[in-house]
Amino acid sequence: MSLAHLLLRQARQRPESPAILNGEALHATHGEWAARSARLAQRLRAAGLQPGERVLLFARNHPRYLEALWGIWWAGLVAVPVNAKLHPREVEWIVANCGARWGFVTTDVAPGPLAGLERQIDLEGDEAAALLAPAADALAVPVTERDLGDTAWLFYTSGTTGRPKGVMLTHRNLMTMGTGYFVDVDPVARGDVIAYAAPISHGAGIYAIPHLMAGARHVVPASGGVDPAELVALGRAIGPLSLFAAPTIVGRLVDHAVALGLSPDDCAQSFKTIVYGGAPMYVADIQRALQVMGPRFVQIYGQGETPMVGTVLTRADLAGSAHPRHAQRLASVGVAQTPVRVRVTDSQGVDVPLGDVGEVLIQGDSVMAGYWANPDATAAAIQNGWLFTGDMGSLDADGYLTLKDRSKDLIISGGSNIYPREVEEALLTAAGVAEVAVVGEADAQWGENVVAFVVAHAGAAPTEAVLDAHCLDHIARFKRPKRYIFVSALPKNNYGKVLKTELRERLADA
Repeated sequence: MSLAHLLLRQARQRPESPAILNGEALHATHGEWAARSARLAQRLRAAGLQPGERVLLFARNHPRYLEALWGIWWAGLVAVPVNAKLHPREVEWIVANCGARWGFVTTDVAPGPLAGLERQIDLEGDEAAALLAPAADALAVPVTERDLGDTAWLFYTSGTTGRPKGVMLTHRNLMTMGTGYFVDVDPVARGDVIAYAAPISHGAGIYAIPHLMAGARHVVPASGGVDPAELVALGRAIGPLSLFAAPTIVGRLVDHAVALGLSPDDCAQSFKTIVYGGAPMYVADIQRALQVMGPRFVQIYGQGETPMVGTVLTRADLAGSAHPRHAQRLASVGVAQTPVRVRVTDSQGVDVPLGDVGEVLIQGDSVMAGYWANPDATAAAIQNGWLFTGDMGSLDADGYLTLKDRSKDLIISGGSNIYPREVEEALLTAAGVAEVAVVGEADAQWGENVVAFVVAHAGAAPTEAVLDAHCLDHIARFKRPKRYIFVSALPKNNYGKVLKTELRERLADA
């Protein structure tokens, strides 16, 4: 069973129904989408790509992104969608790690050739148009069958070592997520529309699956990103939008609604459902969002290792202000979604009492097959069928999970994951830097900002501008520190380990 069968099913049943829109303009019906993806699959196979081989997607949001993604699956290949914010050097490491042979890009994020790829196709160019050009019998191209346990999506997420890890998401994982969406997150009707304002390479793109299952429409805003005014107008023009958004995006939508003086009824004309996750949402922020935009929010908690499937705080939970524990529930991430079980345990994997803090564990058919070519990391993350998330939290008597802290030093800024060691390693290659420690600093707009504490070599005086330029040459722009604090020494324990807790306390005190 392949995810490509979802597209083939819609094309056979409703070939003329609108499927992909570029802004308000129709880009493809379900029949046209399927025909293009099928012909791409045929050409990929004719070029010698074998089932299970990897194909890179390094592009901004674009209508052809979805056609390429389903064409990859139609050919029995593994899609490797990567963050369009990454530096090309970081993407080249991913290419080498997964052995991708072909890549689809947009030239704004990949202005030059990526080392390691045999063939690099610009999604906006003539070559992509030719590869996607269908023939009259395109739907006769057979879907290359795959087992449900075969990898469909290789999702690269940063690891604690500073090198990304490839999360192997199978057809079963993604089918489970898709069907669970209808039960736990939001019902989807054929006339609905999902908007890709957040990156298709991440959670927003994963939600294409349940919306294709329902035969809904998929719209890529003309801007290709988050423009609140554009989204409000687009929803009014083509029907209320559903979208996945980091809390930062939710804040921007709310601010725009306030600036225009929109009422909740006005917002209902533009937005059906806004699913938020990927970073902490403060209680005051969701209360304000509900007051301004009305009951159109759902919160999910998951990880790349269990895509979009962990817990859910439903629309009813968020709007149920009459419940005696409503305030506590607003601070939680909800209850376990239907396809999974959630536990909170101590360091030995033993359940802790209700209300106590421990590590969050998740089990179910959404949990990844493992990390690509990394058996040690897989063995550490999945034990006896349970995913050890590295997140700390507590469960109440009703099953609501409240996240307390992260056991890893992950920084989440604007919904993007940033691991300090990766930034530290980049800064340590800069001239004049002797030591560096990177931590997150609370920020009302972004959730957290990256702050670097820097110790210079004797006689050296690296400047903030020099270090910023160095980071831009080595890592993605969004990972670079927002602030550099120059210190004579870093606080350390008896074993020489940097005391990052003390650094965070300095920031909080300041």
